[in-house]
Amino acid sequence: MTTTVPPASSGPAPAPFRHELYPYRGDQEFLSGTLGFIHEALEGGEAVVVAVPSAKTALLRDELAGEGAVTFIDAATAGPNPGRLVDAWATWLKESGPGDRPVRGIGETAWRQARNPAHLAELRYHEWLLNRAFARSSTWSMLCPYDDADQDPEALAAISRCHPLIRRDDKNAPNQDYLAGEDYAFETLAGPRDLSFELRYTHGDLALIRSKVSSSASEAGVAQDRLGRLAVAVTEIATNSIRHGGGHGTLRTWTQDATFLCEFRDAGYISDVMAGRIRPTAEQIGGRGLWLAHQLCDLVEIRSIRDQGTIVRLHMDAEQ
Repeated sequence: MTTTVPPASSGPAPAPFRHELYPYRGDQEFLSGTLGFIHEALEGGEAVVVAVPSAKTALLRDELAGEGAVTFIDAATAGPNPGRLVDAWATWLKESGPGDRPVRGIGETAWRQARNPAHLAELRYHEWLLNRAFARSSTWSMLCPYDDADQDPEALAAISRCHPLIRRDDKNAPNQDYLAGEDYAFETLAGPRDLSFELRYTHGDLALIRSKVSSSASEAGVAQDRLGRLAVAVTEIATNSIRHGGGHGTLRTWTQDATFLCEFRDAGYISDVMAGRIRPTAEQIGGRGLWLAHQLCDLVEIRSIRDQGTIVRLHMDAEQ
């Protein structure tokens, strides 16, 4: 099933958020591109936030000799779910650029540490969503180093389609591969190998849903201290499904590659591609279910098509 997200809403032209892909090979090319980006920022009075793998952090710290305008972030604090990263970047940049001071970010995703194909696909989707999340922000730009050591043209092309600009030789240029003005094409959701159970649910079935999921997850090896987190996420998604998805839906669970999966299908439609990825405000009414699911689960996949319905898959790691 290949689905797309709706195009950006019409309105005034957005401010120029600069989102650059920087393909490199080896430590020297990494340093050359990132240091050039950082020195451009410092010369322009901008702050810099860096979230790259620890080995690359060490390389940059050695070169920058304690430069105070550069803040290093441990991206692992956001957890394994790429659905948390948009809000994490918003927080890191706000804290590092007080007032209207422009900020540059350097974020290298740990592509080769992706846990499975679904996780890799969500990492790519996160990169594409950054263009939507910060489209109207002129106060910062972001460089995304990508280690092309294995020279896989298909992998590079897939990531390139998420970045409007590409950096080479310390200069950026429009990226011809970028999906400008196009909808995002998701990878097909793989079906379950061995279905644990399937349940049609409706009003009044929340207790049954929690019980069935908890039992199935426990049998799959989900640790006891994680079952409570899963129960909260399941309750939130099931409640949203019943409330906004026509009053009923279908629940399926299964285990695959040491991961417990819990899938909800209903007739609803989620129009906001950022749903669940931005922290709800204290005054906000509703809109917390998907946010909580992203915070509690190791991965959340959402596929929603107008007039066809919505699929939400919750992933929770099981003990190996």
